[in-house]
Amino acid sequence: MTNRSQDLQPITLAETENFLVWTAQDDEGETTYNVELGTVTLHMFKEEWEELVKLIRQAAR
Repeated sequence: MTNRSQDLQPITLAETENFLVWTAQDDEGETTYNVELGTVTLHMFKEEWEELVKLIRQAAR
């Protein structure tokens, strides 16, 4: 039997010198979004990620 978590590879969505956003599926198959901001990492499910993206777009106006 294969360990499913070993098969799930993270996908980098965006990266700068100081920050990284990546996504992966958890052991239950749900997509997670991860934002690395220096020493802080935010782990979010899809709905939370979409809300954060909306918030940042509003703030950038």
